[in-house]
Amino acid sequence: MTGTSEPGGHARRSLLRRALGGGALALFGVPARKAAAETKEVIIDNFSFSPSPLIISTGSTVTWLNQDDIPHSVVCPVLEVKSQTLDTDDTFSFQFDKPGTFDYICGLHPHMRGQVMVM
Repeated sequence: MTGTSEPGGHARRSLLRRALGGGALALFGVPARKAAAETKEVIIDNFSFSPSPLIISTGSTVTWLNQDDIPHSVVCPVLEVKSQTLDTDDTFSFQFDKPGTFDYICGLHPHMRGQVMVM
């Protein structure tokens, strides 16, 4: 065998070094990334919000889907959020950009209560 390397050998070694280097960073104390933002759904049915509480990560979007046969809405006074009236199969979405615990109600039926916990 001569001193020349096979075609592509340098590129593969370089790629392997980068991959191993990244693995070492993960093992030796580089902080883990925050959970990725996601989209979660809350079902409105039978005069209730489900799930409640809903636990999400910061930056996630919550979509409320009205599966009840009467109109409902979503009102979160702390965030000054108020949906339009949601008829059957209508949706409303909101992105939670800061951590905290946020209580909400149905604006048409205030006895209906829900909660989103943002981590």
